[in-house]
Amino acid sequence: MPQALKAIYHSGTFILQTAYDLPEGTEVELFVKSPQIIPPKITDIAARQNFLRLLVERMQQNPIPLTDGHIFQYKDKYCYVKASNS
Repeated sequence: MPQALKAIYHSGTFILQTAYDLPEGTEVELFVKSPQIIPPKITDIAARQNFLRLLVERMQQNPIPLTDGHIFQYKDKYCYVKASNS
């Protein structure tokens, strides 16, 4: 069964941040999570304004249902946690 482990890449090596006993030679599969959102490279002002207008419209058409969960701020990020039905 797959298990998520946190690691930091340093000097060509992935250093595990959680204790886990891996036998020598164990093959692992890595999924790199970007540390930040990279904005689209739109240099044309009119195209950028159109993109932002469409983005805001889509966000307004698909609001986060506040009755199903909670929004909280963690460091500089806003997080949404859906309430469980259990």
